[in-house]
Amino acid sequence: MIPRRSVLYLPGANARALDKARSLPCDALILDLEDAVAPTSKALAREQVAEAVREGGYGHREIVVRINGLDTPWGADDLAAVAPLDVEAILFPKVDTATEAHSLIERLDQAGGGRHPVWVMIESPLSVLNVYAIATASPRIATLVLGTSDLVKDMRARHTPNRSNILFALQQSVMAARTAGVDVLDGVHLDFRNQESFRQACVDGRDMGFDGKTLIHPSQIEVANACFGIDDEAVAHAERVLETWRTAVADGSGVAELDGQLVENLHAAEAERVIEFARAIQARAGDH
Repeated sequence: MIPRRSVLYLPGANARALDKARSLPCDALILDLEDAVAPTSKALAREQVAEAVREGGYGHREIVVRINGLDTPWGADDLAAVAPLDVEAILFPKVDTATEAHSLIERLDQAGGGRHPVWVMIESPLSVLNVYAIATASPRIATLVLGTSDLVKDMRARHTPNRSNILFALQQSVMAARTAGVDVLDGVHLDFRNQESFRQACVDGRDMGFDGKTLIHPSQIEVANACFGIDDEAVAHAERVLETWRTAVADGSGVAELDGQLVENLHAAEAERVIEFARAIQARAGDH
């Protein structure tokens, strides 16, 4: 189990940000060659990202590189530069169909990146409608990443505080991810200085079933880690659920009761997941 509570986008053209990220308490870093980089800085970003990855020093943080689309002037060069690197995944933007996902993975393999897991952006109406097919297009696909800014634009919609206008897209993506057995990350919160609205967005995303939140600023990391993490109280409760369930099973019962609540095998399975996730977070606590 790999915690992906906080996944921070970093502009590949910003060398200072690439260096500072080595000490940030996030779970993963997306070194971005796409939206966060101006056309005139694409080549520089590519060089700096490759250099930063080769230099290393990012500790437990998953390193993912988002390349430009292969239908752009920069995508092929991005793929050639990134495929040989020692990264945890390659993130492809604007993946609309399962056929496209297959094609992108073939291109990655041809470039020498056959060992890399793949993350895909779900950021258009078509990709939302095809999200399950995309998620199951290849066993290499490990994570779905919501691109809610592009989605809202393509829908001709507007950003709203409660995101009620894109709830279908969010829920559809979570359902697809859970059915396919992959992780799914919520989109960015653009009003990054508003900690109250950001916290609410994290709580909403967590309660909906997302594994974590993509971020655009380091100030968002602490809140995302807290909202998508497991606190001591939750771990203690999970341990009590497991103890209660195991006692019931040993006594030949298929159900049990804890604090007036029914405990069944599904509750025991969720308790095991909570404990495993908490251990995965704890294991990296001393890794800076």
